[in-house]
Amino acid sequence: MHSRLAASPRISIDAARVVAVGIMIASLVGAIAIGAAPARAQQSAARTSEGQVAQSLTCQCGCGLTVANCNMPTCGFSVPLRTQIEGMIGRGMSRAQIVAFFRKEYGEKILSAPTTEGFNLLAWTMPFIALVLGGGLIAIAAKRWHHAPLVEAGGDSREPPRDPVFDPELRRKLEAELKES
Repeated sequence: MHSRLAASPRISIDAARVVAVGIMIASLVGAIAIGAAPARAQQSAARTSEGQVAQSLTCQCGCGLTVANCNMPTCGFSVPLRTQIEGMIGRGMSRAQIVAFFRKEYGEKILSAPTTEGFNLLAWTMPFIALVLGGGLIAIAAKRWHHAPLVEAGGDSREPPRDPVFDPELRRKLEAELKES
């Protein structure tokens, strides 16, 4: 039965580097996601349209589409909501204010995408973190499997395997029987 020896100290240093780089990449992605949210909110406040707001909200009629894309011409939810959104824009409300109003009224389920704040930030960053960590673990495992020498269980990889020790009495009987045949 063959087993692998423990990895050399060099591999553990490489593993630490892979994990460190993965953490840095995940942190960078998270920082970009956090930093981009206020910039997007400022841009949308300047020019709010009914389509932009309706695209941010999920229709509650059961179609699974956004309010802007609901394909039911007489939808009991999206049609009145679009009218209500137009009225709010007419009163000077920004996209963020309108979305916040509907979020308060209907809860998180009305949003077509999770927010980039608080616990919902994990919904945006965890896939990237999982990919980086998983890739790092696969690289570490592949490197260990590739560089670890095969050895006999309980043996030393530098020693050649020895012939098994035979009982001298059995060896003498075997030689006697072979001569007789």
